[in-house]
Amino acid sequence: MFAVVVTFQINPSDLAAFKPAMLANAATSLADETGCHRFDVCTDPARPHEVFLYELYTDAAAFDAHLASAHFKAFDAQVAHMIASKSVATFAKVAS
Repeated sequence: MFAVVVTFQINPSDLAAFKPAMLANAATSLADETGCHRFDVCTDPARPHEVFLYELYTDAAAFDAHLASAHFKAFDAQVAHMIASKSVATFAKVAS
């Protein structure tokens, strides 16, 4: 497995528009990408403008396919102006 964690800081005025777009991207990833096994969208009420993603893919190639997908590219273009900052970290499974 290949894990991806993403943390977004969303501009306060864009949070209401960002969340539905993010949820749609996650749902489409799970439904249409055979290499996407999990795509959790998380928030903490104490940090309302922070959105945390936890994604699991078969391997790095499956994640690369996600990034190249039409639905991800459309999502990315739609929300780019809403994001104040973004960090991405990836992890390859070592053992269970």
